[in-house]
Amino acid sequence: MIEAKGLIKDYGRNRAVKGVSFKVDKGDIVGLLGPNGSGKTTIMRMLTGFFAPTSGACSIAGVDVQTDPREARRHIGYLPERVALYPDMTVRHYLKFVARVHGVGRGIASRVDETMELTGLTEMAKRHIGKLSKGYRQRVGIAQAVVHSPDVLILDEPTVGLDPRQIVEIRALIKELAGRTTVLLSTHILPEVSITCRRVLIIDQGRLVAEDTAQGLTQRTVGHGELLLRLVGPEERVLSLLTAVDGVTGAEVADRDPSGASVYHVTTAADRDVRASIAKLVVDQGWSLQELTQNTMSLEDLFVRILEESAGVTF
Repeated sequence: MIEAKGLIKDYGRNRAVKGVSFKVDKGDIVGLLGPNGSGKTTIMRMLTGFFAPTSGACSIAGVDVQTDPREARRHIGYLPERVALYPDMTVRHYLKFVARVHGVGRGIASRVDETMELTGLTEMAKRHIGKLSKGYRQRVGIAQAVVHSPDVLILDEPTVGLDPRQIVEIRALIKELAGRTTVLLSTHILPEVSITCRRVLIIDQGRLVAEDTAQGLTQRTVGHGELLLRLVGPEERVLSLLTAVDGVTGAEVADRDPSGASVYHVTTAADRDVRASIAKLVVDQGWSLQELTQNTMSLEDLFVRILEESAGVTF
């Protein structure tokens, strides 16, 4: 439903997007993740036809955005980061206006009612947009993007500036919409894509630096070769036998508890899970095991590591 081929966008001598290519299949929900200024919004504006690429091509539902922009836009619902709403219009009148602009023919009233129900705006139908909370205005922004039943929904930072409760509500709404249309959303918030999206495209400095499923991204935070072991036993012998375990690459005493337990930092081969072997060793030796845990990297740390690897630098 969405295809980008070698997208490049120059602003004078500054190259904001550097040869980005990807595909989004029908019914999928994909997150475009990157720090502020990475090129996410520029990519979305090229996909929606607001910007022409310097080179490369993009298509929506098989329609080339550059050669037939009007037809391509018929398939798109777009929520920009700052959506233009009319504060003096009621929610219902505004959505009717947007539906007419998109060429919705007969049944506009019923289509608007369905959209308000879908986006949780039915009780706000007669309210003026200017008097709504920010969370409800964001719902109106999403409603205007879906009122014409587009094949593709493109959302730019859909939860920015919302409070925690509103963020949860908007995420739930986006997941519900994903069952009806294909969704591409951009964000600089890592948990956003891990919770909402099925697939993640990571953008940095105008380049696509990584691509993974949301589940795969989460799995990459664990099993990266570090264990925390807390036990009571003779330290020298513990270290000697730990390093002899197949798959263990190193062990050291990281701390000592007043209770007499020692805390060990154990490194392992990245593709090996040695927890069962270590637990068996402790039991066989008669030591007192208090804790054995896999160190996990936070999603934020993983994100920084991916950006470091792509740039070849350490932040």
